[in-house]
Amino acid sequence: MSRSQWGADETKRDPHAHYAQGVAAIFIHHTDTPNDYRCADVPRTLRNLYTGQTRDRNWGDLGYNFLVDKCGNIYEGRAGGTDRPVIGSHAIGFNEGTAGIAAIGTFGQGTPVPAAMERGIAALAAWKLGLRGVDPTSKVRLTSTNDKSRYTKGTSAPFNAISGHRDGFATDCPGEALFARLPAIRHLAADLQGRSARTPFGADPPVTLRTLHQGSS
Repeated sequence: MSRSQWGADETKRDPHAHYAQGVAAIFIHHTDTPNDYRCADVPRTLRNLYTGQTRDRNWGDLGYNFLVDKCGNIYEGRAGGTDRPVIGSHAIGFNEGTAGIAAIGTFGQGTPVPAAMERGIAALAAWKLGLRGVDPTSKVRLTSTNDKSRYTKGTSAPFNAISGHRDGFATDCPGEALFARLPAIRHLAADLQGRSARTPFGADPPVTLRTLHQGSS
């Protein structure tokens, strides 16, 4: 779902998007919001998050590049083009060259992660990393730009191509339950890229992602 479809008020954000050279890794987050929502009501949740992150946190826009709900629906987050390497405000020290995907809800220990949500995250990660040919099960090196991260500024550190927010910052995000599902999400994303024997690499992205791209400006 594009920003216009979920009702983003574009007057609230910084009109100038900022770009990296490409996206080498993805950080997975949770929004730390209630889990008992109806997927039809998610646009209202996004508008609330948008207001909080622009007005209260002064991030200039939504911090996350994308969000995924428990039904597996994918939403455009930060403005600038879904297929472009937009720099978000989701992982202090490691915003440049990464994309942030937020699972809508709270996923502490013992909280089930919906299968549809996992599939949506994996499909989105497969597509986004695939734009640069990155294997979702690979390791990458990222250089910290901020001492407030887990690594001092200028430090080059190893990360999974699909990492949790906690890997780069002192937080429990994306929650114990979702963090524990990241290995499965990595492997599903690799399969969706065609890195198994079943599908040639470079096959068309999932329809939901193609639709998202076409619906954005």
